[in-house]
Amino acid sequence: MQASRPGKAPANAPLNASAPARAWVVWGAGAFVYLLAVFHRASFGVAGLSAAERFGVGAAALGTFTVLQVAVYAAMQIPTGMLVDRFGSRSVLIGAVLMLGSGQVLLALVDSYALGLIARAILGVGDALAFVSVLRLAANHFPGRQYVLVTAFTGSLGFLGNLGATLPLALLLDGVGWTPAFFGVGIATLGYLVVVLAAVRDTSEQRTARSAAQPLAEVAGELRGAWRVPATRLGFWTHFSMPFSLNVMTLLWGVPYMVEQLGYADTTASSLLMVFVLGAMISSPLAGGYFSRRPDLRMPIVLGYGLLLTCTWAALLSWPGQVPIAMLVPAFVVMSLGAPVSTVGFALVRDYNPLPRVGTATGAVNVGGFCATTTASLLVGVLVELTGDYRIALLAVIAVLLFGIWRVLVWFRRARAAVLAAQDRGEDVPVRIRRKAWDLASAPGAVLR
Repeated sequence: MQASRPGKAPANAPLNASAPARAWVVWGAGAFVYLLAVFHRASFGVAGLSAAERFGVGAAALGTFTVLQVAVYAAMQIPTGMLVDRFGSRSVLIGAVLMLGSGQVLLALVDSYALGLIARAILGVGDALAFVSVLRLAANHFPGRQYVLVTAFTGSLGFLGNLGATLPLALLLDGVGWTPAFFGVGIATLGYLVVVLAAVRDTSEQRTARSAAQPLAEVAGELRGAWRVPATRLGFWTHFSMPFSLNVMTLLWGVPYMVEQLGYADTTASSLLMVFVLGAMISSPLAGGYFSRRPDLRMPIVLGYGLLLTCTWAALLSWPGQVPIAMLVPAFVVMSLGAPVSTVGFALVRDYNPLPRVGTATGAVNVGGFCATTTASLLVGVLVELTGDYRIALLAVIAVLLFGIWRVLVWFRRARAAVLAAQDRGEDVPVRIRRKAWDLASAPGAVLR
């Protein structure tokens, strides 16, 4: 583990320093692009029935829109990290705005299923470009101890975009119809390009930061270098395990489960989805502030939350008959906490990778949650088709969760061994730890892979 080369704080500031006001302006301008990205990502949550009528498709084909966008998002994360490291966040955010706006304008104008899928794929690319770019901005402008808090604030802004894609978008669609509504939000998104051009700077010293062109072999070497760091793999599995329950329920299967399995009305089920959004939005900055103050407790909290989440799913799926709302609400609150807990994965990347490689490593970690989301969503769909029982189908979520927690445990021990070896060599590490009886032995100088 390359513990001797953690990413440096901006302008060589100490880890506990505070960022200047200008850093918050730059971050805010970039983070609003992520808000727009989540708004566009979640827009089919209230537009599903309208989309089925417009494109003349059934439920299975309609679900393809969501799976396609999530798959595109996941596939683009590592390329996005490389683009950010090569061209800087500002350039990539400009591309994100252009893709999001043009994709939504295209969706507003087409009425064929094939072109609709193309439009959503374009939106997926724009969505994929946003988050990693904003986190790299945060890494460039904020000292290390503030980074996890800023990451949490970024997640909260994203959930504001999710809120905008619920009742406000539904009212807009009811009021003006499909084409004016989506065309309008697409043009408004393109208009935000002016703000990105004016306000976003890659570093505090210069507007843009561009690295020298690298051969493909060297680019692949950067990815391999990030992946060899045990903390990067620990971050991947943390992000794989913690937030996907929230995604599975809000993006695809939450409303069908509550309506078809539990017998709740559509309006009740849609309202209950707000618990996920509000829970994640409120808890993210609180968790981020705590993780910033107590980085030594990050992984114990991750593992404890994983156990709590497993027990919550087990209780929910074993409940006889209709699960009461008094049980659903706290269960959904627990699931919503996966979003802030997953930010630990990005903090690990920031702490244990050199700053020029943080974008690539962040992209690799961000793949985790969306791999889990896609895998679990598809497994649930297959099991619903085979059994017609959502309780059985949602056992797939528990299976994916347990697999992820197992991998977190494996890489937690390996990452600790690498940090302990670095400490034994007298190197500085971002978070000092004490050896426990269950720690792996590690020869001094060893790099665990």
